[in-house]
Amino acid sequence: MVAQAKRRRYTAEYKERILVEADQARDSGGIGALLRREGLYSSALVAWRRERAAGILQGLSPQRRGPKVKRDPIAVEMQQLRSENVRLSEELRKAYIVIDIQKKH
Repeated sequence: MVAQAKRRRYTAEYKERILVEADQARDSGGIGALLRREGLYSSALVAWRRERAAGILQGLSPQRRGPKVKRDPIAVEMQQLRSENVRLSEELRKAYIVIDIQKKH
């Protein structure tokens, strides 16, 4: 049975700690050992350094992938009310049919 791959998410603190360790290991050539120990790719270090250099601390925090939700709360409520109106109108129509049948008997 093959395990399902799962996207890893790193906290800002973890990224900062790894960057500090990588900066210290740069002189001794231990970056490869650090990457192997943590199971990271060098491209992650490059991206994290770029974010840190840009001064984006929140950029070091994990971001949700995919399109951003652009829902207008008023439009959502309007859609719910419309669907409820359709449902209640249908119930009322059925009730009128039942009442009409009962009148004829």
